[in-house]
Amino acid sequence: MPSPSDIRALPLPDERACPFGPSPEMAELRRRSPVTRVLCPTGIEAWLVTRYDDVREVLGDPARFSSRSGMAGHLLANQPPDAPVEEGDFHRMDGAEYLRFRRVMGPAVTTVKRTELFRPVVQRRVDELLDDLTGETAGPADLHARFANPLTSSVIAELLDIPEADRSVFANLAETLFDGTTAVEDLATVQVSLFGYLRTLVVERMRHPGEDVISVMAAKARQAEQPFTELELTKIAAALLAAGFDTTARAITYGVLALLNDPAQFAALRDDPALAPNAAEETLRLLAIGSGMLRVATVDTEIAGTPVAAGDYVVAAAQSANHDPARFTEPERLDVTRPRGPHLAFGHGPHQCPGQHIARLELTAVLATLPRRVPSLRLAGPLEEIEFRKDTSVFGPTRLPVTWDEIRP
Repeated sequence: MPSPSDIRALPLPDERACPFGPSPEMAELRRRSPVTRVLCPTGIEAWLVTRYDDVREVLGDPARFSSRSGMAGHLLANQPPDAPVEEGDFHRMDGAEYLRFRRVMGPAVTTVKRTELFRPVVQRRVDELLDDLTGETAGPADLHARFANPLTSSVIAELLDIPEADRSVFANLAETLFDGTTAVEDLATVQVSLFGYLRTLVVERMRHPGEDVISVMAAKARQAEQPFTELELTKIAAALLAAGFDTTARAITYGVLALLNDPAQFAALRDDPALAPNAAEETLRLLAIGSGMLRVATVDTEIAGTPVAAGDYVVAAAQSANHDPARFTEPERLDVTRPRGPHLAFGHGPHQCPGQHIARLELTAVLATLPRRVPSLRLAGPLEEIEFRKDTSVFGPTRLPVTWDEIRP
C-alpha cells in the first residue's frame, strides 16, 4: 500500500478543462495507473478504478465488493460509509437481503408494460412545459428551472400519485434532501418530514390501493415470503424519488447542454427524432453525471493485479469507464448515431439504478421533442459562463440559460 505522501487526491469533474467528460487527470490514470490509491473529499482513502473492464468487474461482483458502504460516502460527508445499515437501507445490502427489495420494486417500475403506461404521462408533461414557454421571447430562460426540474419532479409525483396540493412542498423537501451541501442535522430534519409524508402515503395505499407505483409495490410486498414493514416500503419509495427527481433532471439539463454545444448533433435530432433513443444513451455514456460509485472489499482480493485488502474502499469510476477507448471508439466525441452499447451510467450488476427505465423514457421524450418543437434553441451565453455544481455526487450545470426564436406546436 502506498505511503500517505504517495496518495493523490481523487480527481473530480473539472468543467473548465473538460466540460463533457472525466478530468484529464482521470484519463491519464486510466492509461498509466488504472488502479490507484486516492484520498477522497470526505477524508477516506480508496482504490480508484478507471478502466471499463475493471469498473464493470467491481460493480458486478457484490460478493467481493459490497454496497454496504453506500454509493456516495467518498463525496458526501452526510453519508458516512461506516454508518450502521438500518432497517430498509436496501441500497446498502447485498445478496438475498437486497434481492428481497428488488423483487418489490421491479414490477412497479421496470417491466415493459409498466414503462409503456408511463410513456403518455411523460410526453404530455414535456409538451405542457414547452407550451408554458410559448410566447416568451425576451429570454434568456433557465431550462433547468423552467423545464428539466419541473418535468422530473412532476413525473415522479404522478407516478407516486402525490396529491396536486402537496406537490410544491414535496418538491422543496426532495430538493433539500438531494443537495450535498445540506448539513447533517438539517438533513435529518428533512428526512423526518419527507419520510413521514411518504409513510402516510404507504399506509394509505396499503389500505386503499390504486394503480400508482406505491400501490403496486405494496401489493407485491404483501405476497412476499418475509412481510415488509411500513418503513421498508417508505424507504423504497424514497429511493425511487431519488432516482426520479434530481439525478434525472440533471441528466436532462446536462444532455441538452452537450447537444447545444454541438449544433450539428442537435440538428441531426431535429431532422430525425427517431434518433432520440440513441441520443439518450449517448449523452448518458458521454456524461455519466456521477463521480464514481463507492464499494468496500469483503475479502482480500485484487483488481487488475493490484492487491486490495478486505475492508478497503473502492471507487468505481463509471464516467472514466465510459470514456475508455478500449471499449468505445472516439469516446470523447458526442455522436447521436452511435450504436447503443453497454455504458455504465446506471451502474452494473444487481445494484443498477432501479429507476433507469423511467429516466431513459424521460430523456428520450425530451430529445425527440425539444429539437423538433424548438429548432432554434441555443445557449444564451458562452459555454464558459455556465456554472457547474460542486460538493455533490451528481455533477452538471446549476442553470442552463437558453434562448429561442419560436416554439412550434
